Amino acid sequence: MIAGLGVALPPSTVQDELWDGYFARHYAAGGRRGLAQRIFANSGVRTRQAAVSPLLEDVSDWSTERRMRRYQVEAVPLGKEAVGRALTDAGVAADEVGLFAVCSCTGYATPGLDILLARDMGMSPALQRLFVGHMGCYAALPGLGAAADFVAARGRPALLLCTELTSLHLQPPDNRVDIQQIVSHALFSDAAAAVVLSPGAVGGYVVMDVTALTDTTTAGHMTWDVTDMGFRMGLSAQVPDVLSMHVRALVEDLLGRNGLTVGEVDGWAVHPGGPRILDVVQERIGLTDDDLAASRGVLAAYGNCSSPTVLLVLEELRRRGTPPRHVVMLAFGPGLTLYGVLLSRL
Repeated sequence: MIAGLGVALPPSTVQDELWDGYFARHYAAGGRRGLAQRIFANSGVRTRQAAVSPLLEDVSDWSTERRMRRYQVEAVPLGKEAVGRALTDAGVAADEVGLFAVCSCTGYATPGLDILLARDMGMSPALQRLFVGHMGCYAALPGLGAAADFVAARGRPALLLCTELTSLHLQPPDNRVDIQQIVSHALFSDAAAAVVLSPGAVGGYVVMDVTALTDTTTAGHMTWDVTDMGFRMGLSAQVPDVLSMHVRALVEDLLGRNGLTVGEVDGWAVHPGGPRILDVVQERIGLTDDDLAASRGVLAAYGNCSSPTVLLVLEELRRRGTPPRHVVMLAFGPGLTLYGVLLSRL
């Protein structure tokens, strides 16, 4: 059962200020400025966070090595803050945690966040650790499934942390009209979110089921390539079309095998990969504007933070006066892969 959730965010900046103060200049060459400005304006993002803000520090010409060193500097305190809040929310001590799972696709080093945070926060030397890398925006959901399975099998608390610093992967300017890079620069943001799952917790959500679907015929539609200048996003405009083909069947299968229908779900935590993705999910499943208000609100306030984002939406749902009884979490990423999780209050 989900017993606690904690969020940590770097400093926030208004989207228009990012455009005026940096990206208008970044896209000045090659006739790209007008197109880029329209993409930024239509991104659905009003504010977003950056551990390394381009308004203060331009990393676009940094080597991958330099970016990875900075990742450790920024990610450790951010992850520590999110974990501390989640443990406090759950009423669980750090040394009680049996499994610590960390998801991140924006930075790698050894010893990694799992080792450093376990050491700094006083977790047990017998702690089991799991690192999930390069799954991208949907990583929180298989991470949540692994943590829930551990709790069910071992009867001990588990902790999941998702930390992403997409700001470190700002790409250098060139003269090409690369719409995929413009879109990624307009959407992505930094955040950390942590979840504690504990046996016998009262009042939280039970992870009822986890489902996945991967369409490998569209594997090239979403990529995250390691280059000498950081990690480079590939994001095809056809991604929403692929989701449109699969998302309804995925949701109906998840709900059907648990004796539920779409109409009985009163909470939807859909990863806000962008406005078009939310539009497609809403249309194909038949959701209302209110059903996706939390997802659109997170996109506007925080941007697309990759793996933590769907947990930010879950936290938004938890803040409501009457928390929903059944929540479907959906997230999408490389593969193309769709992941779904059903949460219920019993």
